[in-house]
Amino acid sequence: MLQPIIFIAITAAAFWMAGRNFLKIRRNILLGKETPTDEPLGAGGRGNAAERWRNVLLIAFGQKKMFERWVPAVFHFFIYAAFLLTQIELIEILLDGITGSHRLIGASLGGFYTFIISFIEILSVLAFVATVIFLARRNLLRIARFQKPEMKGWPTKDANLILLGEVLLLTGIFSMNGADQVLQSMGAEHYPQTGSFLVSSHLGPALFGGMSEGALVAIERAGWWLHILVVYGFLIYLSISKHLHIILAFPNTYFVKLSAKGEVANMPEIQREVASMMNPEAAAPQTEPEAELSFGANDVTKLNWKNLLDAYTCTECGRCTSVCPANITGKKLSPRKIMMDTRDRMEEIGYNLDSGDTKFIAEEKRGDGIVLSKENYSDGKSLFDYISREEIHACTTCNACVEACPVLINPLDIILQLRRHEILMESAGPSDWLPLFNSLENSQAAWAVSVERDGWKNF
Repeated sequence: MLQPIIFIAITAAAFWMAGRNFLKIRRNILLGKETPTDEPLGAGGRGNAAERWRNVLLIAFGQKKMFERWVPAVFHFFIYAAFLLTQIELIEILLDGITGSHRLIGASLGGFYTFIISFIEILSVLAFVATVIFLARRNLLRIARFQKPEMKGWPTKDANLILLGEVLLLTGIFSMNGADQVLQSMGAEHYPQTGSFLVSSHLGPALFGGMSEGALVAIERAGWWLHILVVYGFLIYLSISKHLHIILAFPNTYFVKLSAKGEVANMPEIQREVASMMNPEAAAPQTEPEAELSFGANDVTKLNWKNLLDAYTCTECGRCTSVCPANITGKKLSPRKIMMDTRDRMEEIGYNLDSGDTKFIAEEKRGDGIVLSKENYSDGKSLFDYISREEIHACTTCNACVEACPVLINPLDIILQLRRHEILMESAGPSDWLPLFNSLENSQAAWAVSVERDGWKNF
């Protein structure tokens, strides 16, 4: 009875730690504003549920956009399929751990159970091959998109740690199954007959044949514990890893903006101003004091929550950066870095909020009994401390990064909101943009023409 008690305690601790971390991620995402209202129910809303579920099934679950580059897509599919189907065996491990039994599901499924585990083992072998290839691509072949400046340090270590964790998972599962098959052939007690697994029935005798029953039981138990502990470690680690996309890709593809990718959202405040200028008599009377207007975004709290969900969903695969014409021509912009920087800024604010330190309360909002919150937070920094002006100026707004993303992330929307803040709130921007702005202001046209806009009808 000792093992089930230890297992339940470890399981509860792992899920508590993971749950606490995931709640922090949710809090960080909700630092953002509500989504724009120019699309029904907001840009991330629930309008047209059929199309949204289609995105989830084809893109998140079906990996449709991954196959635009079929070589890495095939190997990624091996790992993805193994991950999905291994959950069947994981469920059995959980049930065995709680009840203190062994192969609880196998006793009721018979030959079908043998088929399922054999199929999982085949996928696991393919996943092992894919893992080795991915490690080689990153560390030996050094694929260009994995060597960009933003990938130095932790991002590269993160990717390698997950791949090495995959090797440990496979080591655990094949040690467990291989020793189990040998124990079954010996007629060992507590190891019921489940048939011959396609891989372990050969691998087990080759590695563990001739060992004593006690040694085999130790190997089987060690493999069982290794597998489940790595799973729990991965669950906790997920919250600080790019592999959070395993979970967030599904809501991210559901809440994606359904309007045309090149469509830029209007600003209601400016629309109202223009409407009142064009027809002052039709303008609604001002009944309440007008709040301080703010255009665009200079920090994550000014972005919308879908932008922040995008940042947490980013897989750091670099497909966006690899097709970005600005990056290809040597400019500083990397769409992947935009998403990574946004996530880092969220994490910084979240960490400071968790501290509860009153030094992060905006000076004008301080007072007795005032508690730190996202509404009064201020640390004197902004997203521009992470993303330089040079980066956002280099963007050509071509949407190549948006088209390339396997999980429908939109780096361009963040870039445009940063630009809007810089231009409309700071009256700043590249000097070679000024003639355009002056022309728009003076003649309502992008070109410096001598005829007023309302006179164009005569031409």
